[in-house]
Amino acid sequence: METSYHMSVLVHEQAKKYGDREMLIYQDFGGKEWKSLSWNQVSKTVMQASNALLNLGVKVQENIGIFSQNSVQYIECDFAAWGIRAVTIPFYATSSEQQIQFMINDAKVRFLFVGEQDQYDKARRVVSLCPTLERIIVFDPLVHISTHDPNAIYFSDFMKLGENLPRQTEVDKLQQEASFDDVANILYTSGTTGDSKGVILTHGQFNAAMVANSKCVPVTENDRIMNFLPYTHIFERGWAILCMYAGATMIVNTYPQQVQQSMRETHPTCMSAVPRFWEKVYMGVMEKIDHASAVQRKVFQHALNVGRKHNIEYVSLGKKPPVALHLEYEMLNRTIFSLVRKELGLENAHFFPTAGAAVSAYVEEFVHSIGLNMVVGYGLTESLATVSCDHLGEPYTVGSVGQPIEGISIKVSDDGEILLKGPTITSGYYNREDLTKAAFTEDGYFRTGDAGYMKDGELFLTERIKDLFKTSNGKYIAPQMIESKLLVDKFIDQIAIIADQRKFVSALIIPVYSLLEEYARAHDIAFENREQLCADPRIIEMMKERIDTLQQQLAHYEQVKRFTLLPHHLSMEKGELTNTLKIRRRVLNENYKAEIDAMYVE
Repeated sequence: METSYHMSVLVHEQAKKYGDREMLIYQDFGGKEWKSLSWNQVSKTVMQASNALLNLGVKVQENIGIFSQNSVQYIECDFAAWGIRAVTIPFYATSSEQQIQFMINDAKVRFLFVGEQDQYDKARRVVSLCPTLERIIVFDPLVHISTHDPNAIYFSDFMKLGENLPRQTEVDKLQQEASFDDVANILYTSGTTGDSKGVILTHGQFNAAMVANSKCVPVTENDRIMNFLPYTHIFERGWAILCMYAGATMIVNTYPQQVQQSMRETHPTCMSAVPRFWEKVYMGVMEKIDHASAVQRKVFQHALNVGRKHNIEYVSLGKKPPVALHLEYEMLNRTIFSLVRKELGLENAHFFPTAGAAVSAYVEEFVHSIGLNMVVGYGLTESLATVSCDHLGEPYTVGSVGQPIEGISIKVSDDGEILLKGPTITSGYYNREDLTKAAFTEDGYFRTGDAGYMKDGELFLTERIKDLFKTSNGKYIAPQMIESKLLVDKFIDQIAIIADQRKFVSALIIPVYSLLEEYARAHDIAFENREQLCADPRIIEMMKERIDTLQQQLAHYEQVKRFTLLPHHLSMEKGELTNTLKIRRRVLNENYKAEIDAMYVE
């Protein structure tokens, strides 16, 4: 990595190098037009915002909350706060009132930046329950601020506090005093098992992560980076900052549901994503192929077979493909696969870091086969994202999560838990000495809660230790592994495996309703609502056949014996999903007790 500046001055130092070169491509809140800002423009705004924060009364290492979708203002606030040695606490834009109330009070937040109307309304409703909260600053100028709310201001009014840089001498002094021991972020995890806990991340951890990741993730100043995952997510946060260090152009995607349209409009070369994104890409492509002519299906299937043989059986193993195979692949790559990539907006694709959950082998092989470099990795908030990842240009194994990054020591305990030590690992949890103590072994290794093993220098995950189910017959079941195998079916949108202390494995399934309705109409299956559709025996039988096909390679005791199609999605509002869309299994078992019990009636 060419630059390793402290993040308090990163934007300003890069502006000296890149000047009026495009740094950020973005849309205004609710807007359609893509706009851009240069490094110089962002540096100027960040400097002004640092001055404004001092005029608000922000102190060294004070906690500031940011409750918003991805936006230019979000980035500017992060770097403005770091510029005066303050700490930012990112809240997921989908957080509930209860969650933000807990975080504001736990971190004693005085100043909270919010994005749109929904975030403002939630923040305003908890003000009376948050004694420390003094002011709400609103990014979106279209938000209606209540006339009974004297403590809320728009971001534009906040910026006026820093006009003409009245506190710049102090800003410069604070930046000179900035230390790698300073806390940069407190990231509250939206845990699947209980209350959020604030992970402490220092500037030193970020610096170590940037240095280590730059040696295996070759992003450059010529890349165009789509920021699709929320900046609150440590994966996107670490990735975005790495890209800034590299001088890449950032495309700020504010609304995740619009990402595929954004890709087609802006043509990114790189993007970090979770496996579910690629599962939907896979299902979308295969859905189009299913509706193609018999000849087109045969041609595409042949192309996929060639792509798989070339990229998985040879390239992934570090072997040189035979000349004839290579020539055929190059021809298909320039024709069929290039059309697929163009449809996705990825004509100039470089590579795509992917982590956050188990990656299905079907999907990983498909993405590589069509000529896209998926870089599979593994990490946690507590490790400042990356623990391990595929190294672009080096051999990799489908099913692994790559090689450890430099500086990380990995040890596997006697019960199979992955343990970590290194400069990117958190020192602990904010205000929680009890949890911090429990999170580390006596010799200082962090307990990940993930089970896995090392083989030939690569890390393989088996399951979350806490998520392992034990059937009443004494067999251990890994639910996420089974779920990842079944999620590749085009009819399945969400799935939750049930097995703990049960006689056999069952599942709650949320289907893709539009495809299910299309199937029903094509097969003359009448229905008046989703409840009827999901309960129809013909629909159940069709789904059973598809599930049985996908789970043939599972052991008999791992296979889903019964399932229930739910007529509505799992939701964050009911506590069934975390902000990162992971399943809260305890809540699911409570909310759907009747449906689950019915599957075990003899």
